Amino acid sequence: MIRVTNLIKNANTTRILRGVSFDVPPQTVLGIIGASGSGKTTLLRCLNGLERIDGGLIECDGLQLEPKLSKSEYNRRVNDLRRKVGTVFQHLYLFPHLTVLGNVIEAPTHVQRVPRAEAVSEAYELLESVGLKEKAGRYPESLSGGEQQRVAIARALAMHPALLMFDEPTSALDPKRSAGLRSLLRGFVERGHTMVVISHSIGFLDGLADQLLYMEAGEVVEAGAAEMILNSPRDPRTKDFVEQAK
Repeated sequence: MIRVTNLIKNANTTRILRGVSFDVPPQTVLGIIGASGSGKTTLLRCLNGLERIDGGLIECDGLQLEPKLSKSEYNRRVNDLRRKVGTVFQHLYLFPHLTVLGNVIEAPTHVQRVPRAEAVSEAYELLESVGLKEKAGRYPESLSGGEQQRVAIARALAMHPALLMFDEPTSALDPKRSAGLRSLLRGFVERGHTMVVISHSIGFLDGLADQLLYMEAGEVVEAGAAEMILNSPRDPRTKDFVEQAK
């Protein structure tokens, strides 16, 4: 599971995250919603170690990040964290010079030192699970946006993350492909994965997220079961956002 306690992040003199706290139990999906500038992406970057936190605590699968750590110890723990957390960014950052298969096996073979034959075998299984086994030899530029998205998911899963995070996963997808992606991710949750999904799309999160967290100005306004947040939010700010986003 992942636990975030009173998380604070500053940018120069501006406080971006203001005491954010939440838990994500194993084998569940937390959806994070909020307007642009609410702090969602900064939160994700803190969770995967791309931003150093200025206050509070992040706990993931027994590993802790806290601001009092020395720079070297913080960086060491971030490296350990990235072996536990897989991230699929809005801009997918696939390696253009590598095939689909090459993208999926790159990290297992070079970071985890998995034997190539073993990595290739698992990569084909992952690509089959996302419907792209037959395109293993293609290069990213020859794929559609939805296909590239699925390659990025397979690449993240190849590292066996305890937590899988997504930043606006439907930004390049049409409604049909968004629905397909939701079904795909829900299947991975049922197989044991835990996820944090940042999305502007209420429709995408409806049916995917078990819990929702609504952020505004770097703070958690409301959090709870997805059905409650979507249908009967307690805070009027949450209600306004959900009604406008639907």
